[in-house]
Amino acid sequence: MSERTLFLAWQDKEHTREWFPIGRLDADVASFSYRFRYTGGAKEAQEKVGFPPLWDFPDLEVDYRSSDLFPLFRNRVIAPGRPDRADYLSNLDLPEDADPIEILSVNGGSRMTDNHEVFPKLVKGEDGNFRCRFFLHGWRHTNGEAQRRLECLKANERLNVAMEVTNPVTSLAIQIQTEDYHMIGWTPRYLVRDLVEAMADAPDRYRAHVVKVNPVPGPSTQRVLIELSGHWSPDYEPMSSPEFQPLPATG
Repeated sequence: MSERTLFLAWQDKEHTREWFPIGRLDADVASFSYRFRYTGGAKEAQEKVGFPPLWDFPDLEVDYRSSDLFPLFRNRVIAPGRPDRADYLSNLDLPEDADPIEILSVNGGSRMTDNHEVFPKLVKGEDGNFRCRFFLHGWRHTNGEAQRRLECLKANERLNVAMEVTNPVTSLAIQIQTEDYHMIGWTPRYLVRDLVEAMADAPDRYRAHVVKVNPVPGPSTQRVLIELSGHWSPDYEPMSSPEFQPLPATG
């Protein structure tokens, strides 16, 4: 069974602007099997900021199953017939036959009209190594010199990864730097906890590089695609904290 897992995050835009991982999608495209469950992050968001259940999934304690990809996720994937589909997938460094889960794993599923994002579950190999791809976050909030340096990035260019403990928004963050020490942006916030664990365990086994740079007029959220790899200790399981765990179904 070729099941893959995505998480759905929700942002409290009205008050704290804090992000919560609220749901988990387990998908097997070949078997037409899709399963959505809320996670502990939804309960936390409900208790802290009054998170309202999603229209498509009104009950936090139901195990939702379908033979089709749920509309909430399907509507975040470019349609097969779109004339710009090939260019769009090229920006994601994906082949033209990429399935919806592959697309969502890279594009983040973000839309201007709502406050949700999608991200894949980090997977640890049998040797403890992992690899993930993401688009550079926050580059528009760096200084002018850093943004000029970003415009000069090339595919396969090596990058540095550094922990930041004084981030004004999230306190703890992971910076992405060029080898000549320009801080050009950050990793997605959802990766921080697990990446910090890997950095503490095996800092010498951290690697990052530029996969692709998409120039204007491409979306600013898809400007620089990065691949990062690292290593976790044998006893560490990524994304295993309560906020990522599915809520038990009732009935």
